Parts: sequence; C-alpha cells; structure tokens
Amino acid sequence: MLQCGQRGVSALATCSKDTGPLPYPHIHPRIEAEPRWRPMARYSSAELPQDYRSWLIDDGSLTGRLIESGRGEFRVQRLYQGWQVPLPSECKLLSLPHRQVSLVREVALLLADRPVVFARSVFPVSSLSGSLAHLRRLQNTSLGAILFRHPGMHRCPFELVRMPGNSDYLPLALQQAEPAWGRRSRFEIAGKRLMVSEVFLQQFTPWTATLSVHRTQRGKVSAAIVPPTQ
Repeated sequence: MLQCGQRGVSALATCSKDTGPLPYPHIHPRIEAEPRWRPMARYSSAELPQDYRSWLIDDGSLTGRLIESGRGEFRVQRLYQGWQVPLPSECKLLSLPHRQVSLVREVALLLADRPVVFARSVFPVSSLSGSLAHLRRLQNTSLGAILFRHPGMHRCPFELVRMPGNSDYLPLALQQAEPAWGRRSRFEIAGKRLMVSEVFLQQFTPWTATLSVHRTQRGKVSAAIVPPTQ
C-alpha cells in the first residue's frame, strides 16, 4: 500500500500550521534528471564555498547542529513517504538489485517555520526489520536524532553536488532561483544500509558558529576533503 504525503506546491503551504502528516495522497512525481553527485574527495577546498564548507563536510548530526544554531524552533515536516524504486545512483550507493523497491521519505527541516533543508532518505526493505523496523513510522520525527543514538552507526564518506535551484530532485514547493548545495551519504547500522541526502535551501544561512566537539563521528569523514590544487 502506498502511503504518501504531498510533494507539490501546496505541501509547504501547510508547513507553518500543520505539524502532522500531510493529508493529501499524491503519486510521487518522477525525477527525470538526477543531480551529478561526486565523491567529496574529488572536491578541493577551493571548489566549496567557504561559508558552506563546514556544513557540507560536517559528519555529525545536522539536526543537532540546526537546533544548536539558536535560529528558531526546529521541526520536521514530512512531504512524502512511499514505496518506489530508488534512483539509479541511489541503487548503486546501496548495492540494491535492479528495480527493487525501497521506502522513500522526503522531509523539510524547518527553523522558525522556514524550510532551510530538504532531506531525502531511502530505506531498503531488508533494512526495515529488527531494531530498525520503527523507521517505517517516523512521521515528523527527525531521522538524524535516531541514527546518531546508535553507538555502532557508521557513516560513509559524503558525495556532494551543486544543483540548479529548479532541479526536479527538489519538490516543486522548494524549488528556488539560486543553485543549491547538497550532500548525501550511506549509513550502516548492524549490517543494514540506508541513504540520506540533504540539500541546503535558499533560506538556509550558513552560520559560522563553532562546531561542538561531543559528536563521536566528527573527523572521520570530513578529513577526506582534498586541499586546494597549488
């Protein structure tokens, strides 16, 4: 059974008022052109905008960092959730067989009722069992708040992209005039895999607050960034 929220224009129209799942069932629009993700190690420091760099390569919890920013109340608005075949590059990243369906979830991360990040998660069927079965029922709960509580969680190196603001990877309601930087990575927990991508939207301000040191995963991924070419 397909369970989904709305991905179109009116999805965000309810964000400032509706904290529950969006009530309008819609089929997920097809993504015709995938963003051209590249491994983080193929970027030099000079290629990444200085103000965004620390956010793009920070391998701690983005949810935690947004909350720590003090820029207003944080919450998650689910835009879509349903079973579908992931994008080709997502299947490759997760080592999924051709045409195998997965649970796809798309949300907006909001601060002070403004969408600042779009996040897309892909959960293979085989990963939604045992201790991770509850991930089927996240509703408007932050996935990051759950993943980073698992002591054995491993986050693989990021892939990054600078996509057009009107990319159909973004829901129509979140498309914008300016290009958007995004990142994605594979998480592994007890042999189970899932993928999370995060796109920083136009209303996101890359605050330069000092990073906290308590996140146990920091430094293992971000150390892979390549210095600028001399």
